[in-house]
Amino acid sequence: MLQRISLHLGRTPAQPEGSSRDGYEITAPLDAEGRLVAQEWQGSRDKCRVRRFRPGEPDRHGWLLHRAGGEGGANWGIDYDDASSEDDEFGYKLDRHRFQLGEYVSIREQDGDFLPYRVVTIRPVGASAAADAS
Repeated sequence: MLQRISLHLGRTPAQPEGSSRDGYEITAPLDAEGRLVAQEWQGSRDKCRVRRFRPGEPDRHGWLLHRAGGEGGANWGIDYDDASSEDDEFGYKLDRHRFQLGEYVSIREQDGDFLPYRVVTIRPVGASAAADAS
C-alpha cells in the first residue's frame, strides 16, 4: 500500500536542533515492517513522488527511483530531472532501513554529503492529515 512519509532534517553541525522546515515528503509502498517494496513500486512508479522542501529555496518535485546496483544489489533515490542524473539524490541503505516514526534515514545530497532525516509521519495515501494526530 502506498504511504506518504514525511522526513525532517535531524541534528547536524549546521542545525544542532534539526529543522522541520527542511525535509522530504515521499509517496512510496511500504511493507508491514516499514520497508520499501520494489515490486509494488514497479506497479505504481508514476504515483511514487517526492517533494523536497528547504527554507529559502523553491520546493523541488521528483520521483522515487529504484535502480539495480549498489551495496545491497539495488538502491533507492530521487530523480528530479528525467534528462539528467546529475541532480539525483540517493538514500543510504534504504533497501534495508525501516521507515518508522522517530527513526532516521540518511540521504546523500547533490554535494555528496549524507544528512540524517527523522521520520515524523507515515500515513496511507488518501488519509487526511488529521489522522496523524491520532
